[in-house]
Amino acid sequence: MLDWKKKLLDVNLRLKEMSTRTPDTIKGATLLAGAGAKTGHLEAKMRELIALAVAVTTRCDGCIAAHSAEAVKLGATDDEIAEALGVAINLNAGAALVYSTHVLDAVDSLRHA
Repeated sequence: MLDWKKKLLDVNLRLKEMSTRTPDTIKGATLLAGAGAKTGHLEAKMRELIALAVAVTTRCDGCIAAHSAEAVKLGATDDEIAEALGVAINLNAGAALVYSTHVLDAVDSLRHA
């Protein structure tokens, strides 16, 4: 298993380094990250649960570390986190199912070309 605290520290150190090399990229990403919070439609904990599900589907360990830390800080329960992860698992399986139809289409198209 990963040391998630170390992973979070390592990612933050490298992001700090990136901010010196390409500050506008980091500023843009930070602006984008905070944009959803400004609408007030979802509470912060809900946004973090969504972020965890997305982090799983995109297989981003740094995202998992950051959003897990924030979800814990905001009081997300293990059951809430598990439910969010269940959505991610379902979506990944669903996406694979739907994209399988693309393969069938491609094969049919190539066979009859």
